[in-house]
Amino acid sequence: MIVADGGLTGGQIAGLIVAVFWAVLVCFLGYVLVKLGKVIGETAKLVNGVADQTVPLIGEVTTSVVQVNTELARVDTIAANVEDISSNAKAMTSLFAATVGSPVIKVAAFSYGVRRAIRQRQEEDIRKRVKSELKAQRSMRRATKKASR
Repeated sequence: MIVADGGLTGGQIAGLIVAVFWAVLVCFLGYVLVKLGKVIGETAKLVNGVADQTVPLIGEVTTSVVQVNTELARVDTIAANVEDISSNAKAMTSLFAATVGSPVIKVAAFSYGVRRAIRQRQEEDIRKRVKSELKAQRSMRRATKKASR
């Protein structure tokens, strides 16, 4: 309602302020939505780029995992074979110790005893020779002393 004197009433001024406020608010929200649309667009481009690079990478990782699993299966086979070999070697060692070990130990002990006896006999012979040589030298000294007197 417009007053006859051409001025605005208080309610009209308040309505005008609210209308201007809503116009500014709508413009601001429009600006924010435009910026938000750009951000979402850039994010979509980034996600597409990451997806384009990630899909081949995931394929490569899958291939690598399959190859590693194949190699691990080979390593498991090798480890099982090594385990079999070590258990066979252990069994052979036990068998050797049981069948041959005792006689070998007896032969080694016997040969040690024979060597020791031979060594002692040689040492005894050497002692006897040294004793006899010392006696001979003493008797020669005595004889030379008697002859020189």
